[in-house]
Amino acid sequence: MKKFLSSIVVVLIFAVSAQAAKRPNVVLVITDDQGYGDLSCHGNPVLKTPHLDKLHSEGVRLTDYHVAPTCSPTRAALITGHWTNRTGVWHTIMGRSMLRHNEVTIGRILADGGYHTAMFGKWHLGDNYPYRPEDRGFQEVLRHGGGGVGQTPDYWDNAYFDGSYFLNGKPMPVKGFCTDVFFDYAKRFIRKVKDDDKPFFVYLCTNAPHGPMHSPVKSSAPYKKQGVDVSNFFGMISNIDDNVGALRAFLKKEGLAENTIFIFTTDNGTASGAGVFNAGMRGRKGSEYDGGHRVPFFIHWPKGGLTGGRDVDMITSYVDIVPTLIDYCDVPAPKGVKFDGVNIRPLIEGYAKTWPDRILVTDSQRVRDPIKWRKSAVMTDQWRFINGKELYDIKTDAAQKNNVASANPGVVKRLTKFYGDWWAEIAPTFGQPTAIYLGAKAPLANPVTLTCHDWIANSLTPWNQRHIRNAEKKPSYTGFWAVDVKTAGEYTVELRRWPKEVNHPITAGLPAGANVPGVKPMRATPGKTFAAVKAHLKLGGQKLTLPIKPNAKSITFRLKLKPGRDELWAKFTDAKGTPMGAFYAYVMKLK
Repeated sequence: MKKFLSSIVVVLIFAVSAQAAKRPNVVLVITDDQGYGDLSCHGNPVLKTPHLDKLHSEGVRLTDYHVAPTCSPTRAALITGHWTNRTGVWHTIMGRSMLRHNEVTIGRILADGGYHTAMFGKWHLGDNYPYRPEDRGFQEVLRHGGGGVGQTPDYWDNAYFDGSYFLNGKPMPVKGFCTDVFFDYAKRFIRKVKDDDKPFFVYLCTNAPHGPMHSPVKSSAPYKKQGVDVSNFFGMISNIDDNVGALRAFLKKEGLAENTIFIFTTDNGTASGAGVFNAGMRGRKGSEYDGGHRVPFFIHWPKGGLTGGRDVDMITSYVDIVPTLIDYCDVPAPKGVKFDGVNIRPLIEGYAKTWPDRILVTDSQRVRDPIKWRKSAVMTDQWRFINGKELYDIKTDAAQKNNVASANPGVVKRLTKFYGDWWAEIAPTFGQPTAIYLGAKAPLANPVTLTCHDWIANSLTPWNQRHIRNAEKKPSYTGFWAVDVKTAGEYTVELRRWPKEVNHPITAGLPAGANVPGVKPMRATPGKTFAAVKAHLKLGGQKLTLPIKPNAKSITFRLKLKPGRDELWAKFTDAKGTPMGAFYAYVMKLK
């Protein structure tokens, strides 16, 4: 009997020791277009965010944390630890939002280090192989297409409520408001893996509160005096707040909260809240001033001592997060990868006796090819050097009103040199833009769906479904897909004006879709007719034209392709030769 009891004690001690040694789970929540001032804990006089306020009071806050002024660039740097321009992502459309295939993401690092990994919500770093989250280390994925619900690569007629999202690459109908759905699937994933010996990493990326402005009515109702745009913007944030509270309560109920690193942050400055409150900052989404890129970052981990509502006031950046998580999660760093950020664990835990006077850079390119100094900020703890011309002492001039460049030539010289060296190092990579793979031997990589969101052009491309419905024929709405043919052989290229799930004639219009709470959704615009008579394709050194028969839903070209990079041009024309881009192309390598 004594032997039996001793064995039980040994087993219990071993179990407790194993549990004590278990690496932390990680939940990283990042919202879209929510600025530093869009939280009541930061002083917003209208918006109420009690659950995020609680996280703020219980965790550690990075008060001078900077990202890019727009979404895809922030996400690229956040999950790789590299300057966003280095990753190939310096825009949100035009083929410049696809994360280069050689970049190693935190999803891959943690998966290779023994974590269960999942991604829910907004990816916006490529919708085709090898750029999708399921290609980058995330083992379970539920996401919308493109940069937002209702954008061109998204499932047709999605509009924040119900619709379909891509579950591990395949469309699946869902019910409910988009944010609720993504948080719900995160809980489902956690339930599925929580009893396993391996920890989990959940990358939960809401498309809210990005426009168009749709919110559950109960969430926007308290803010209706602010008008339809702001009330729904605040309503989406209120809904996010409720979901964060519910998720944290869920983790506590499941016995997971103590050993889970819970992070909340956002991807750029406010899109719609600056008129109400901007925390005294200049600029908003897209701006090189602090209001465009200084955002919240809260981290809470009870077991690791990240509690108590403590501020870290030293300047930090999105490129710091990957090296920091590698340390906290005790996983190997990827071989041959040099991060642009640093491990900020000493700052977070408050034991750094000294810290270097770092220089960080952010910018907002949003052009086909990067332009030196364009909408740039070179930053230190004290200084903001804007566009290579303006200098602000952020310690005494948080609103960035008083340009003191002429009075501080030494500072200007130092920051100018840093930026020049930084640019010279990364500029050679600009000539290596991403390309969509054709004929790749990978799951769900053949056929390939191309959408005009990724056209490379000198101006805007049709990035949302309203543009498709409007039959945009402007000269600026043309471009080509950069493709990389991976295997030689015979291919079909099927051109469509409407995506396959619509299955509608090229020349036909389309009825308006149903409304949802908030502003007019993209699907509520009637689809215009276009009297196309010919379809045109240029690819592989071949220029091909086929007639369009009445009521044809698509035109399919068949051609042989050799391996290598190429440009795929596709359009329809009417009897007068008026062009309209083929907004969707489906490319398949034949067996």
